[in-house]
Amino acid sequence: MTRPSLGSTMRLVRPAHNVLGFYDGRVDGVRIWSDEPNWLDDGAYTLGICTYAIVDGSQALVYDTHVSLPHARFIRRTLEAMGATSIRVVLSHWHDDHIAGNEVFQDCEIIANRLTASALERARADIESGNPPIKPLVLPNRTFENSLSLTVGAIPVELRQVEIHSHDGTVLVMPDAGLLFAGDTLEDSVTYVSEPERLAEHLIDLERMSGWQFDRILPNHGSFEAIEAGGYDKSFIAATDAYVRKLLACRQDSNLAKQDLKTFGADMFATTAVEYFAPYEAVHRQNVEAVLAANGQ
Repeated sequence: MTRPSLGSTMRLVRPAHNVLGFYDGRVDGVRIWSDEPNWLDDGAYTLGICTYAIVDGSQALVYDTHVSLPHARFIRRTLEAMGATSIRVVLSHWHDDHIAGNEVFQDCEIIANRLTASALERARADIESGNPPIKPLVLPNRTFENSLSLTVGAIPVELRQVEIHSHDGTVLVMPDAGLLFAGDTLEDSVTYVSEPERLAEHLIDLERMSGWQFDRILPNHGSFEAIEAGGYDKSFIAATDAYVRKLLACRQDSNLAKQDLKTFGADMFATTAVEYFAPYEAVHRQNVEAVLAANGQ
């Protein structure tokens, strides 16, 4: 099987005014790192991954640096070709597929919440020796707690810290455009459970997030078509909430725990808030196993 070079299948989309999306993956039958299990193919490329940039005049803000250095170089080249001379980076959380391109932006301000900075410090040796390795791991050089207001040219943006998917999430709100950049807090088809013992806390922040003012949602993992068309509506949050609650119910219902994703999520998919995508069957199976293991089952 021929393996495309890193970044060669990237697709550039413009889901909103002043917003670029850098989408890769969901290419039938294609893996870009190896046939063996690895975070790049299994956690990102197979599922589809999109990182974003907000651009106004000479200023740009990059939300996550993508899955490899070639991907990050593509992002930087694109922004500089548009006239961006000042580039800042925001990290949505500490997981590999969001920070792998940091080295390309090491001369820029790289912003993360303090929990993300701490998690990267702790995991540095594992990240640098991973499959594939991210070496050297370039750490954030500016941190914040709870929230941080920024401007990109004349565009106000707000970073908000949440505990959904991981303990260190940072989402980005672009209030004038009614946009939420969700990182991995929301994922289509279903959330990827990385911290199963904290799911109850994730539900609290999902509810909090649903009360914010925005109309459209741009996740890092989702359908190319949905992102290209401007993102998802708020029903995305309700679908994620319903899925997490049903996962927790697996602890009491062994029949529920045995269901495949298509069956388990049938009600959710019927709402069209999210779509069934077959590669998420493996994610769902891992999720159920993680939730049961966290409960000592």
